[in-house]
Amino acid sequence: MTALPLSGITVVSVEQAVAAPFATRQLADLGARVIKVERPGEGDFARRYDTSVHGQSSYFVWLNRSKESVTLDLKSPSGRGILEQLLGRADVFVQNLAPGAATRLGLDATALNRRHPSLIPCAVTGYGSTGPWADRKAYDLLVQSQTGLVSLTGTPEETARTGVSIADIAAGMYAYSGILTALFTRATTGVARAVEVSLFEALAEWMSQPAHYTRHGGTQPPRMGTRHATIAPYGAFTTADGRQILLSVQNGREWAAFCTRLLDRPELAGDPRFATGSGRVAHREAVDTLVAERFLRSTADELADLLDEAGIAWAGVNDVHAFLGHPVLAARGRWQDVAVPGSVVPALRPPVDLAGTDPRMDPVPALGEHTEPILTELGHTRHQIEELRAEGAI
Repeated sequence: MTALPLSGITVVSVEQAVAAPFATRQLADLGARVIKVERPGEGDFARRYDTSVHGQSSYFVWLNRSKESVTLDLKSPSGRGILEQLLGRADVFVQNLAPGAATRLGLDATALNRRHPSLIPCAVTGYGSTGPWADRKAYDLLVQSQTGLVSLTGTPEETARTGVSIADIAAGMYAYSGILTALFTRATTGVARAVEVSLFEALAEWMSQPAHYTRHGGTQPPRMGTRHATIAPYGAFTTADGRQILLSVQNGREWAAFCTRLLDRPELAGDPRFATGSGRVAHREAVDTLVAERFLRSTADELADLLDEAGIAWAGVNDVHAFLGHPVLAARGRWQDVAVPGSVVPALRPPVDLAGTDPRMDPVPALGEHTEPILTELGHTRHQIEELRAEGAI
């Protein structure tokens, strides 16, 4: 089997929660050695978000496979000295410390470049390292609210947060791609460039379509539950057997097929109210009534067959239990066992398949599991390690 593409790359990460750990886990998936620095006794606070996975946090299990955990007190001279040793051997340093903490610890990009010019530093911040909000803490739902995403999510009556940590995930993805770009740049030019991404600006990018719509259209897209602000019919409808099917009619050809195959009213395809996408949106109530009444006359399985025959996209509205048993994941072998402290659990393989390679999916580490072997690797004796432990530096 071909070596993983990031084999030989070492990443040191002082990380918490979701965004930075998501970026570094993806680097680990590709073969990078990721040394995760955690607080002695406490660790990454995501370890304590819940205890649902055999006593481990579902967040931590998702984000931290294939990493090595070392505990260091970065406020102690000994702990900082060990981190400095690790950075001297690393290719990438990732941190999402609280605002101002990296600079106070000498771990900002400018200071690191002076000491380690070949090191690629990556900072994951809330609102950027400069600007009027540089000192503000930022958590996922706060950023969803600040970018306006919450105002788009939910029903006409009530807003809602997106059900996954979307700001953290966006920032983690951009940090990951930024680090890969910086590694490529260093390999081709010899220059190690710093990477910075903020949760706010990552999610702001994802808000660009509604931003354009609002700026140029004068009003923002309304909250519509499963409906779509600019496409109709689009949304979930209840079937005769009480299930829900979501369908999406994207163009005139699909609308004509729906009118002919499902409504048995081909003349509606040319009805001036419904003949164009904008017309169907303007007359959404009438369109949705036609669809809802039709769906109530057939079971979900019957409608699925008819929609397939008509070439119209649809999906059952699954809950998470149904997603876990999804036939696509099973048939394509997307679940793979990963060890967690005290057990083994199925985890999803990374979504990108690279021909000729298998992703690395090694165990999720216990807190400080690799502290002693890493210190030994750095040249510390057993006696020195015990002294460090006694003083609380590790």
